[in-house]
Amino acid sequence: MPTGKSVEMQKISPSELAKKIGEGLLSFPVTHFMKRSAFDEDRYREHIAWLLDHRPAGLFAAGGTGEFFSLTQGEFSAVVTAAVRETAGRVPVLAGCGYGTAMAKEFAKAAEDAGADGILLLPPYLVNSDAAGLMAHTEAVCAATNLGVIFYNRDNAIIDEATLEQLCDRCPNLIGFKDGYGDIELMTRIYTRLGDRLTYIGGLPTAETFALPYLEMGVTTYSSAIFNFLPNFAQQFYSAVRQRDHEKVYSDLREFVLPYISIRNRRKGYAVSIVKAGMTAIGRPAGPVRSPLIDLDPAELADLKKLIGDRS
Repeated sequence: MPTGKSVEMQKISPSELAKKIGEGLLSFPVTHFMKRSAFDEDRYREHIAWLLDHRPAGLFAAGGTGEFFSLTQGEFSAVVTAAVRETAGRVPVLAGCGYGTAMAKEFAKAAEDAGADGILLLPPYLVNSDAAGLMAHTEAVCAATNLGVIFYNRDNAIIDEATLEQLCDRCPNLIGFKDGYGDIELMTRIYTRLGDRLTYIGGLPTAETFALPYLEMGVTTYSSAIFNFLPNFAQQFYSAVRQRDHEKVYSDLREFVLPYISIRNRRKGYAVSIVKAGMTAIGRPAGPVRSPLIDLDPAELADLKKLIGDRS
């Protein structure tokens, strides 16, 4: 197996990371578990190798689709290390990071020690806070690492353009803004104010649905969960978006993406579960999701298999 890179070998700077991830489609690998929920490193690394054959611009290891919320810090380190070793510097690896400020700093350090190239800062656990508190949290995590940090704007961590501008001034390694909120006016205000200071990433589920309108707001890339089981489809769709091929985009939305979303919306938590079901459907199972998530039932899996058809 590839020995991969070590922290000492890591060369990519936050500014280089920002450029690289803005140039292509990003992938959010699932985390492979065995039946008793232990991390299955061998199959995870096989999956990473397969994804790399389909040329993602970057990989988010142990992110939302990778069930970050269910991992212990030891498991988190193992997942990120496995991704780093398997990619061996071919594409950037960004790691999830979250919870309260103290824990988020620990996860950021663990990601850096594991050789990650960047951090995706997920919302703090449970609590809501105003702009000043959210800024203090983000600034503390940025200060705790030399890695490039991407702020994930979603759920209880919604930031405004003035606060984001202050963070950009205070945190040179804040390099990206991933939007999972979907407020077009807010997104427009942010891009108008900050321009190319940040790399903008689409992060709404399912990202393909919003890719074309978001492109017009400076969002040149997005993280595709579908990439896990239909990487060719995901890349072709992304290419159509970048070429503004409306006919192709809306055909794919109508024939696959929107019916896929219809299955995803049947139960809470299926945004992750349906991705693992997609892996099962194409014969590359990644094991079960961890509770409190639940797997698709057999009828739903059959519906998904029929929808995927020969696209794999």
